[in-house]
Amino acid sequence: MKITVKAETRSVQGTGASRRLRRDSLVPGVLYGAGKDAVQLQLDHKTLWFQLKNEAFHASILDIEAGSEKTQCLLRDYQMHPFRPIILHVDFQRVAADKKIHMKVPLHFVNAEISPGVKGAGGIAQHIMIELEISCLPKDLPEFITVDLKDLQAGHSLHLSGLTLPAGVEAVGHKGEDPTVATIVIPKVMTADEEAAEAAAAAAVSAADVPTLAQKSPEEIAAEQAAKDSKGGGGKDKDKK
Repeated sequence: MKITVKAETRSVQGTGASRRLRRDSLVPGVLYGAGKDAVQLQLDHKTLWFQLKNEAFHASILDIEAGSEKTQCLLRDYQMHPFRPIILHVDFQRVAADKKIHMKVPLHFVNAEISPGVKGAGGIAQHIMIELEISCLPKDLPEFITVDLKDLQAGHSLHLSGLTLPAGVEAVGHKGEDPTVATIVIPKVMTADEEAAEAAAAAAVSAADVPTLAQKSPEEIAAEQAAKDSKGGGGKDKDKK
């Protein structure tokens, strides 16, 4: 899918210039890489805001148009305001057709509902990884990688080595390791006796931690009150003396 980013070049830089751009609903940015000089950019905030909400925007080769020049690039970074919905800055990196790139792409899980572990055993599919770091040429960059769970049994896991990667794509960052991508677990179901025992234990702990008058006999309550009255009276006589 082709995604085009509209931008304009800018000559002014610095904190003050960036503030003025943001007041005008523009986002300061930079385009760098491929052995060329960095180019300062400004982009429409509203348009960029909605593009950032598109998953493919984060893992695709983008066509950035700045003036009369069109360049292929990747979204490399962006900064958001700590609590306001404002994009503070965005970074794009040029790509070369013959140079491999490293990217993190999302994992899309399919067919969990028809797997033996879910459909047959009532298990729940857990996604241990949600994205994968890969290396490939720009032309081979996938928007996402599909993870098929149709054969996964309950209590079993799908590891990185079990994924089918697109042609020209290799996983990186896990040398000598085979991490778990997804697993199917069976939720624990308590019996009636276990539920009753757990409730009784909780009630006993609560009663021990929070004593009440109902736990004391009338004689104990009367004795405690008499002791308090005696102490109070003694204090008053001493003050009179």
